[in-house]
Amino acid sequence: MSLFDYQASKQISALDPPFAALIMAAYRKADTDNAIRLEQKFPEICRELRERYNAPGGVLPGEQVSS
Repeated sequence: MSLFDYQASKQISALDPPFAALIMAAYRKADTDNAIRLEQKFPEICRELRERYNAPGGVLPGEQVSS
């Protein structure tokens, strides 16, 4: 960790994203070992990210998008 990481975390936190969004973002950037750790701790969130990643526009079957 570094001062840069700490300052970046403050900027991210200031945006007040939902917790699941933070986990999804971490999973997107994770190396293999860290991805496995995230999958073990947050399997539902990681599964949803994989499903949305492979779905057109991130929209899952049965979801309706309001325009």
